[in-house]
Amino acid sequence: MSGRRTSNNRIRGPQSALTDFLASNNISAAQISADYERRRLEAQQRAEQEATANGTIAEEEEQHEDEREETALQKKKRKRAEEKALAKIKEARGSKKQKKDKKGDPDEADSDGALGMYSKSKPLPGQLENCEKCEKRFTVTPYSKTGPDGGLLCVKCSKEQETQRKKDDKIKKQAAPRGRQRQKQSNLLDGIVHDGAVSLQDLCLKTIADNVHDVEEFGDLPQNLLKRLSEIFSRRRVLTTRTLDLFLRPNMDVVDITDCGKLETEDYIKIFSFAPKVQTLSLQQAGQFKDEVLDYIIERDVPIKHLKLYAANLITNEKWIEFFTKCGHRLESLQLKWLNCSLDNEAIAYLVRSCPNLRRLKIKKCFRLGDPALQDMRGLRKLEHLSLQFKESTSAANLTEMLTAIGHRLRTLSLEDFYYADDSVLEAIHTHCTQLEKLRFVDNDVCTDTGYSNLFTNWANPPLSFIDFSSNRSIDCDKPEGTEDLTGLSTAGFQAMMAHSGPHLQTLMIPSCRHISREGLAKVWDGKKEYPYLKTADVSFVKTMDTPIVAGIFKGCPQLRKLTAFGCFSVSDVMVPKGVALIGVPNAQDSIIQEGGYDFDVVSSAGQWYM
Repeated sequence: MSGRRTSNNRIRGPQSALTDFLASNNISAAQISADYERRRLEAQQRAEQEATANGTIAEEEEQHEDEREETALQKKKRKRAEEKALAKIKEARGSKKQKKDKKGDPDEADSDGALGMYSKSKPLPGQLENCEKCEKRFTVTPYSKTGPDGGLLCVKCSKEQETQRKKDDKIKKQAAPRGRQRQKQSNLLDGIVHDGAVSLQDLCLKTIADNVHDVEEFGDLPQNLLKRLSEIFSRRRVLTTRTLDLFLRPNMDVVDITDCGKLETEDYIKIFSFAPKVQTLSLQQAGQFKDEVLDYIIERDVPIKHLKLYAANLITNEKWIEFFTKCGHRLESLQLKWLNCSLDNEAIAYLVRSCPNLRRLKIKKCFRLGDPALQDMRGLRKLEHLSLQFKESTSAANLTEMLTAIGHRLRTLSLEDFYYADDSVLEAIHTHCTQLEKLRFVDNDVCTDTGYSNLFTNWANPPLSFIDFSSNRSIDCDKPEGTEDLTGLSTAGFQAMMAHSGPHLQTLMIPSCRHISREGLAKVWDGKKEYPYLKTADVSFVKTMDTPIVAGIFKGCPQLRKLTAFGCFSVSDVMVPKGVALIGVPNAQDSIIQEGGYDFDVVSSAGQWYM
């Protein structure tokens, strides 16, 4: 018994199958307990981190809610802090996940390595390879270029690719910025086409406009530059009480402001206090020009000879009568527009009696004028320039009598929206108006093509330089192609007009005269007849206008600067000469230089455009 080993003294009980299995696989129960405790602690720490981050975000949200007025910069900083806190949480989760992935997913690295083993390596210099584009066999060099799909190119294809790349880079460099393109299109709509660099004068005017708040005075600038600056300021809406002082000088006799929308009544009075010898006054959009201003002019006896007021509709009719009575003997030119209901027939009667020296009269958009005003205007015996646009309906007889009385001295005549004027009015113009240089007769659907033809046939008047016959067409919706008596300006009237005034015409406006036939247009603009002085033309919504006729206009009008052709859907792919603004044709080419003339006959080639 004494020879037994001590190990035999240990007493062992029975073991279960699970205990034997764990022991055979070296799995310890203590290790399982330790792993569980570690995972529990990690989960607890992660929950505490999330609670801390959420608490920080909640405190920041409460703090920002307490601030009622939060600036944009503070709001941006708050969002940035929230995003950083959330990013930290996501980063902590991602790092733990990556550690697990590195331990348990070794197959992904093996798959990437397998793919790299089977990928084709690029050939080394000295080896042969097929060109990616032309499939030609060539020897690879260290200077071989790579094609768009990753393959190598031969010497010839490499040169072609490099040449194309240089062309693309050059086009990108030549492309104007977006703002410059927008300004260019704006200039085209205004009929402005710059050939070459902008003049030094234009650059100086632009610099002044860009730094208007730093300018103290304009100095002794001539009137034409002051007018241009006024137009620029008006377009930019910077003509205010402060900038008005820049245009005023004590010795000036001309005040011309394009947009007075931001001026007050006191500013108009300030004009005459700064420049008490003003003789020419032109104020547009003068909404705050009231009775007080006319009272100041009457009391100070301002020697105004030429008055132009637009939108001064707050002046009462009685004040106009007083102004005409006391200051009318000096007036030589009067232009009023958009006075609405502040001027009536009685005021016109006082105008005719009190203004014996009036040579220019322009009255438009005055709603209370009608036939009595036309009858009173027969007394303006010295009138040379007349422009009328009445809202009320007037009779053709009164208009004819007025033209019979004063037409022999008229040099410019503009009649707009006289809807009831008929061929007798055109006959009166033909008979009594023999010194006209400018004629505007628009928006009429009563006069016939025969009347327009008779107006220009054997007319004793010299050739006109300005013609505006816009919207003289039939408006009968049941007969869109025109009535039987050819109401409106049609082919015969258009041809007679161009035969009479075409060689000396500078401006031609015939938009919406849709009854002119294509044959009539092609006969006038056939590319052979020349109109050397024509600079501006508007043929919008003349449906018979097409590409060959527009080409004939470009060829026959060497001084043309602006051609408007909205709604001419048959005009496409026309070659625009350099220095010409073609407006309204979206698919026309950009302004380019033409080498040589057009090598086709417009009339004979008309058929091929309609095949």
